[in-house]
Amino acid sequence: MTSTLAAPPGVDPALFAVLEREARAKLEGREPAHDMFHVLRVHENAVRIARDEGADEAVSATAALLHELFTLPKSHPESHRAGDVCAEHARALLARERAPEELTRRVTEAIRDHAFSKGAAPPSREAAVLQDADRLDALGAIGLARMWATCADMKRPFYAPEDPFCETRAPDDKAWGLDHVYKKLLVVPERLHTQAARRLAAERVAFLRAFVDQLRREITPSPQPPAGGRGGRAAPGTK
Repeated sequence: MTSTLAAPPGVDPALFAVLEREARAKLEGREPAHDMFHVLRVHENAVRIARDEGADEAVSATAALLHELFTLPKSHPESHRAGDVCAEHARALLARERAPEELTRRVTEAIRDHAFSKGAAPPSREAAVLQDADRLDALGAIGLARMWATCADMKRPFYAPEDPFCETRAPDDKAWGLDHVYKKLLVVPERLHTQAARRLAAERVAFLRAFVDQLRREITPSPQPPAGGRGGRAAPGTK
């Protein structure tokens, strides 16, 4: 993949091109739930939300571009700290390329608290934009594709056969793939910060619910026929 992103207003195009090349190099071979295609989608979301919400596009776009420089597997016990470590990687890269100090500070701040698993409140409007942009990519068709990719990467079964839809138990997405829908995906909309993201999320959430309904129809056992044969008729040779 070659450089494809336009530099946002206020960022030197040469600097942004270097940052994009570095991001692509870092993400080469990354599993598909957190690869460069994910970064490009989050970048697009961030630019759209920033423009709608009047946030700083330079900070939002740059933070989105660099928010996956470092990650940890979802099964790692310290996965909630990945954003903190990623922020330091971004800071080092921006300092190496002599980016403006204010841009570096604000981008690092946004990346530090972007992870859903960390549960941190965004410290700035641009941090809220990055959180929302990243969380939108967990919803809809692409969100489900990413969920199943992670499920396969962690070698988890698709669903708990005794209670696939978490009707009588708390969801455990470390053990069952589908549980992630209940543990995170259906919780995301209430944790979005911007009106723009909420508008974009609505259709994606509807798709998630439609998928779950279809899956329920496909994997729920059919009712057993009444005793005595189909429709309750007497078996042949009986009265």
